Amino acid sequence: MIEVTEQGGAAVFAVRVQSRARRDAIEGEWQGALKIRLSAPPVDDRANEALRRLLADVLKIPVSAVRILSGERSRTKRVEVRGASAERIRELAKAPPR
Repeated sequence: MIEVTEQGGAAVFAVRVQSRARRDAIEGEWQGALKIRLSAPPVDDRANEALRRLLADVLKIPVSAVRILSGERSRTKRVEVRGASAERIRELAKAPPR
C-alpha cells in the first residue's frame, strides 16, 4: 500500500519514476511508492514537469498544487499535492494503468 501522510490540507507521498517510457502512465505501487512511467527524458527538469502535469491532470487539480519536495534528480521522489486526500492518492495505485 502507498504510504501517504496528510499535512495541512496536502497529501505527501513517494513516487517511483521511470523516464523515457513509451507513454505517460500510472502503473500502481512499488515498495510503498506510486509507480509512474513518463515519456519525458530526465533532462532539464522535463521529467519532473511531466510528473507534475500528469498528477495534476489525473487528480483534476492545478499544476501549481503539485510540488516535488525532494528527489528532483532521483527516480524516487517525495511529492506534495494540495487539495487531494490520502485516500484519493491510494486509489490511483488501484486503478488500471492510464
